[in-house]
Amino acid sequence: MDKEVNYTRLFDEFAPVSTEQWEEVIKKDLKGADYNKKLVWRTTEGFAVKPYYRQEDLKNLTFMDSVPGDFPFLRGTKTQDNNWRIRQDICAGDAKEANAKAKEVCAKGVDSVSFNINDETKIDHEFVSQLLADLELEKIEVNFDAGHNSKEIVEILVESNSKLEGSVNFNPLTRLTLNGSFCKSADHSFDRAKDIVLAAKELENFRSLSVNGDVFHNSGANVVQELAFSLSMGAEYMAQLTDRGLKSDTIASNMKFNFSIGANYFMEIAKLRAARLLWSKVVESFEVEDLANAAMLTHSTTSRWNKTVYDPYVNMLRTTTEAMSAIIGGTNSLTVDAFNKTFDKPTDFGNRIARNQQILLKEETYLDKIADPSAGSYYIENLTNSIIDETWKLFLELEDKGGYIKALEQGFIQQQIKESADKKNELLAQRREILLGTNQYPNFDEKISEPIDEKIFKAEEPLTDNKGFTPLRPYRGAQAFESLRYKTDKYAMQNDRPKAFMITMGSLAMRRARAQFASNFFACAGIEVIDNNGFKSVEEAVGAFRASKSQIAVICGADDDYATIAPEVFNAIKDEAITVVAGAPACADELKSIGIENFIHVKVNVLEELKRYQKELGI
Repeated sequence: MDKEVNYTRLFDEFAPVSTEQWEEVIKKDLKGADYNKKLVWRTTEGFAVKPYYRQEDLKNLTFMDSVPGDFPFLRGTKTQDNNWRIRQDICAGDAKEANAKAKEVCAKGVDSVSFNINDETKIDHEFVSQLLADLELEKIEVNFDAGHNSKEIVEILVESNSKLEGSVNFNPLTRLTLNGSFCKSADHSFDRAKDIVLAAKELENFRSLSVNGDVFHNSGANVVQELAFSLSMGAEYMAQLTDRGLKSDTIASNMKFNFSIGANYFMEIAKLRAARLLWSKVVESFEVEDLANAAMLTHSTTSRWNKTVYDPYVNMLRTTTEAMSAIIGGTNSLTVDAFNKTFDKPTDFGNRIARNQQILLKEETYLDKIADPSAGSYYIENLTNSIIDETWKLFLELEDKGGYIKALEQGFIQQQIKESADKKNELLAQRREILLGTNQYPNFDEKISEPIDEKIFKAEEPLTDNKGFTPLRPYRGAQAFESLRYKTDKYAMQNDRPKAFMITMGSLAMRRARAQFASNFFACAGIEVIDNNGFKSVEEAVGAFRASKSQIAVICGADDDYATIAPEVFNAIKDEAITVVAGAPACADELKSIGIENFIHVKVNVLEELKRYQKELGI
């Protein structure tokens, strides 16, 4: 048998298909429906995403010839690979304990640690020596989140660890953003920043100034806002410190960007790629002598905004996809937060899972072996370009207002983020955006049976009394639903938990679909759900309902059957329970005329409706 195969002819029978031919087929399948409404995604960032992309869509992208490791760094800051550092945060209240923890996690695969040090801690040589004792500093990155103590940390490190790789997270503009005022004054903060940068010049591989874009993300900003405000914050540091006599190269080479990575998988990949190009252009405008200093160094952390208290193990799934976005996007280091961080101190189990998520991604996927893994993806390249365009427009708008501080003082940044956050909250309330286990498909059996600190259901308060303008307030998108559900759980600690009984009748397919929808609906508020396979008569259904001692009766069936079934059920139990119809039937007005006021369907605001039911139930 001839084993030779002419591979060039394998696909001869498949003729090339032009874009015009694809479009013709699509329009035919749409059967007159609006192409743009059906297939074009209008993002909250302000641009449109097509249903598909082809090679021809790359022709007008100006960055396609860029290479990894070279200006403008869209394809990453490394030339050969995409290796990132696996970071774990460690509380450093006690230096010896923190050091022991650092050695433990480094032995388990971590190669970057961040010591979190509060402002009250006394910083001296002994403290720093204990923190770093016996760590293999030539192999790991060491970071310090030390607030007011940043300068003292840097000065001590300079004396003994000139080759140390890492950073100190000094960020006076972040404090301004979250509190409405500087620690003492703007001059004091920027003078201190200058002193820290000058001190850190002796540390070759150390960054001393941070731009914390995560505060925008976790306050509800969209991707374009997060990037534009981060760039503006970075540009503000550059302007303030060059005015104080520092060289642009010195400032840029001492800066590190911290981003949160959300659940929008491809958007987050494109975000990091766009960020590097845009920052390189900002730095270039400050006339640096060496364009290598325009390379953006990024640390990424999995988002806090979309993490939940209820059904917390789903957080592991969220952080896995977020970690992949950060890695494919080319982050330099990554923290995967423990799944239970939103409501508890991270346990050894939570930290181990978070650590191993990164280790598995590094050892099993080989995403660290190739620079810019998403290069050439028609979709991601175009998404990157759209983010670049929209972010640059918003950044220039901030510059026109006088820069980052002026935009904050005018309330422009806060208003932009509020509009984005309100839109996100609306999508969650209407379940057009899903937080699994929280506003959709809750775990029916999950209950909080003992009182907990309700602060976890509220937005963060400023660290100090506001002395200037309204600060940003980071929050979690799930908090409104969680607060609602915990209200029912707390009520049930002293009373019988309210119940919703599914009266399923008529068409099997429709009653099951409506019952599933209604069960998920009420379980999101912690109301106990009693589902049923189906009843043959209204009398049987009413009898079972009364035996269940439920407070809510949900009629589940086909729209055509409601005109007959709903009045019979309502007349039988109207004084005993809240009667609800699952759906929006054509006969709704007739049902309302006899007293049925409650209808639940996909267009209602789930959050507001559940609050109303809680009020009626006396919760």
